[in-house]
Amino acid sequence: MQINQPKYIDREKSWLAFNERVLQEAADRTVPLLDRLRFLGIFSNNLDEFFRVRYATVRRISISKNHGKKLINNVNAKTLLQDITEIVIKLQTKSLEILNEIETELENEGIFIVDENQVDTDQIEFIRDFFTHKVSPDLVTIILNDLDEFPIIRDSYGYLAVKLVKKSGEDSHKSIKKRTRYALIEIPAQINRFVELPKKDGKQYIIMLDDVIRINLDNIFSIFEFESISAHMIKITRDAELDFDSDLHKSFLEKISNSVRDRRVGEVVRFVYDSTIDKDTLDFFLDKMDIEAVDSIIPGGRYHNRRDYMSFPNLGRNDLITEKIQPLPVSGLTLQGSLLQQIKNKDFLIHTPFQSFNYIVKFLREAALDPKVTSIKITLYRLAKNSQIISSLINAAKNGKKVTVQIELQARFDETSNINYAEIMQAEGIKLIFGVKGLKVHSKICVVERLESKKIKRYGFISTGNFNESTSAVYTDVTLLTADARIMKEVNKVFEFFEVNYKIYRYKDLIVSPHYTRLKFTKLIDEQIEKALDNKPAMIRLKMNSLSDYKMIDKLYDASRAGVKIQLIVRGICCLIPGIPGLSDNIEAISIVDNLLEHSRIYIFGTDEDARVYISSADFMTRNIDERVEVSCPVYDNDIKTELIDTFKIYWKGNVKVRLHSERLENRYRRLGEERFKAQDELYNYYRNKIDVVLD
Repeated sequence: MQINQPKYIDREKSWLAFNERVLQEAADRTVPLLDRLRFLGIFSNNLDEFFRVRYATVRRISISKNHGKKLINNVNAKTLLQDITEIVIKLQTKSLEILNEIETELENEGIFIVDENQVDTDQIEFIRDFFTHKVSPDLVTIILNDLDEFPIIRDSYGYLAVKLVKKSGEDSHKSIKKRTRYALIEIPAQINRFVELPKKDGKQYIIMLDDVIRINLDNIFSIFEFESISAHMIKITRDAELDFDSDLHKSFLEKISNSVRDRRVGEVVRFVYDSTIDKDTLDFFLDKMDIEAVDSIIPGGRYHNRRDYMSFPNLGRNDLITEKIQPLPVSGLTLQGSLLQQIKNKDFLIHTPFQSFNYIVKFLREAALDPKVTSIKITLYRLAKNSQIISSLINAAKNGKKVTVQIELQARFDETSNINYAEIMQAEGIKLIFGVKGLKVHSKICVVERLESKKIKRYGFISTGNFNESTSAVYTDVTLLTADARIMKEVNKVFEFFEVNYKIYRYKDLIVSPHYTRLKFTKLIDEQIEKALDNKPAMIRLKMNSLSDYKMIDKLYDASRAGVKIQLIVRGICCLIPGIPGLSDNIEAISIVDNLLEHSRIYIFGTDEDARVYISSADFMTRNIDERVEVSCPVYDNDIKTELIDTFKIYWKGNVKVRLHSERLENRYRRLGEERFKAQDELYNYYRNKIDVVLD
């Protein structure tokens, strides 16, 4: 290892490299056109959240007493902010180029995205009628010049900054500056951003809601006589940190609710504007919004909030989207009979979306009706809009079961949804636990107690993902269904910790944060180091979303130096640098970004013959290890162990949609052999073959 060789990659820059991988998918011509638009939307949505959370955190450091403190690689917070802004401007520019390319290709398919200058008389008539009946009732328009206080601009909403220049007339003696008025129009979020115009000559036309409003500016401001009017889009991003008051008389639910409401006036951390806006208009808004101190003022294109492309209409063009996965049944597990009885005899693994999420819903619905079931305990983090999980739990409560729900009210950006669900469940008599002071509960666990022969028998599941029907269709996650007494007894202990959290419980089988995860995973790595030093086969295979904890990275470096072969599949942030001579030359690290979001966490210590296999809710991030309640679960069933090892191998064999993690963050594609091997497609085939074998 060279003396000046950095040991780590900066976390924020690594995250931006991940988002660039998403942008690569939007640029990839092998991806169906409408899916490429969706990836552009995901890229934009990711960037919004990055500024609300990560950028805001670094900014707080830069203006704190510790502003001169050196961060990773001897860089201070202010310099890091400048670096981030430069990278973001470069990525934004690239995203605009990709969008223009996609729009050209859509035109070749007979789909035209038009603006207010490209519509004909018939289309304008449709647009004006649409505006009158659909848009105008929801439109918020504010004249700004005479206001004492500038109105609150909502985080990540799109706005049109309007400049009106009145006709001279009686004011002919006044300068243009004095005849200028400024206004603000909030683009309604509840109306689809993409308005479908009537087909014409077999061609399909889409106009942005922004341009529908532009066409109707004369109508909106009809009471003013103006000689010119213009409208350019602006958007701000606010710091998403929640601040809690210390009023002991308020419930935790009330404090979270108040904090979420206060977020709307949080510090502005980014201002994005249409680069063609008049300088006087831009200066007016920056001055009135007191934005001169913002570090990240970013010129952009005509349209912002490109996250809305995630909801671009399909237009009936199924040939331009990826065919949806049809979830497969789990080999040997049927939805027709009692799941509890089947699980009693054998553990089963569900790998969504390749296999059906319905097994989890069916499990809870069966438990809700079973007369012998006495209680259900579950953790909830992010939920679907119309959650079948919640419906099943309410059904259980109505059937006299004792239902206990640990719901995380601080699940970022899902706070409002979780508060609403909490209030619904409280009204139905479900017992709610709102976490542990100072710790988020991110574990994905459930335990059901059933009275059998006058004894309590426990059934349940442990997962890597949220119990969410919507995300289960696009996130890859694994869930273990089990009645193993060793595991379920300790899952029940975790719920005891939620209620009596001043007591630290001991676990023999589960690995539970914040007390044991670092210690246990360090020990598992040390076991492989000892094998390598004894010239025995030693191997570590880890699949996770993020790797940013420096102590765990150092431990993996130790293992590499000892000769342990290490394979890492890290979708997002990876602060470890593979391939450094004398430090990490036994480590390979890849990222897979494809049509499905890789979300499962699978940890394998040892070679196939002696592997210790875990599934986990925790990444190797400091917050997951030290600041949350997380659960990693050992897999004891040999068939499932083999299945998870096979799963890792399939991912590792991939040579499509696979990028190499590296110090330079260049996101190079991995090339292995001449035959294409797309891991997500091959995993689906793997599970389909399992069914075929059973049927044969």
